[in-house]
Amino acid sequence: MARNPSLIRAQPPMPSDLTSSDCSVLRGGASFRRRELIFVVNPRGANGTTGQQWKKLLPYLRSRLGNDCNICESLTSGPSHAIDITREAIREGADAVIAVGGDGTLHEVVNGFFCDGKPVCNHDMNSSHSTALGIIPLGTGSDFARTLGWKNDPHDAIERIAKGLKSKVDVGCIAGEIGESHYFINVADIHLSAKAGYYASRYKKFGNLCYVIGALQAFFRHHNQDLRIKVDEGEWEVCSQVTALCIGNAKYFGGGMKITPNANPSSGDYEMVILQDFKLYDFILKLHKLYNGTHLSVKNVSSRRARSIEIEEIGSSGSIFVQSDGEFLGFLPRKFSILPAVIELLC
Repeated sequence: MARNPSLIRAQPPMPSDLTSSDCSVLRGGASFRRRELIFVVNPRGANGTTGQQWKKLLPYLRSRLGNDCNICESLTSGPSHAIDITREAIREGADAVIAVGGDGTLHEVVNGFFCDGKPVCNHDMNSSHSTALGIIPLGTGSDFARTLGWKNDPHDAIERIAKGLKSKVDVGCIAGEIGESHYFINVADIHLSAKAGYYASRYKKFGNLCYVIGALQAFFRHHNQDLRIKVDEGEWEVCSQVTALCIGNAKYFGGGMKITPNANPSSGDYEMVILQDFKLYDFILKLHKLYNGTHLSVKNVSSRRARSIEIEEIGSSGSIFVQSDGEFLGFLPRKFSILPAVIELLC
């Protein structure tokens, strides 16, 4: 694997008869290929806590994985850097790219698995090798890990990486009227919840409380909106007075809110949950149901399965927020499509 200057090697010295660029060592007289693992770290995540935790974790990671793996760390320097790192790592044949941080870092790494509307491939077009996705949750939110039932413990995550077991997962694709497609692995959402996420990003220093602050700020001057929706290439339907619409590839968003409780990232479809005609007091009284996933029995909440969803507003305000995995993407219209079993996840 050619070395990207942004990938910093962090491994034990190689035996004297092998070069540092050799991916094999001799073990018991047999050739043994060391796995190439790229750890993408956002050192500024969670107000710098991610970087501090990573420094403390790195010695244990080296001792646990260093005998069998080439460990490369790459610290991101700003927005979208993790996308570029991931694409380069896949093209150069990395065995896995591991997102170290919160759902924002995971979101960028997932987007790095795609380019120009297609999955990124190894430069060796004759190779059947594929790069897996790994996760070490260290950020403000770890909602995708919650769906998988993982403990918020980086040592458990390292054990999963060491075992190397893989499971294919789905990824959501979002297309607008113009521009490149966008990808998400967790939850995409529209209108109030997306606006709340947009404001919450300004209050990350308050930890998970930022989501509550963002939601309260989003409710000021909020108006429920009629939307047009097309599901699985069917007929257009009018959905009146939409407060929020959530499209789940996984179950949780907003720091632990179980918004799409029946979603499964290996199901081949989405769960779409629509909240209609909600007022501020509805959220205050029913917030506990949104967090424990029992809100589907609440009046004005509906759920359905879908493989593709097109959404546009009725009217011309042009201000219906769209986000995915907590990242602001702009405004409607958008089309959401599922890409079944497109990424191998270290599980």
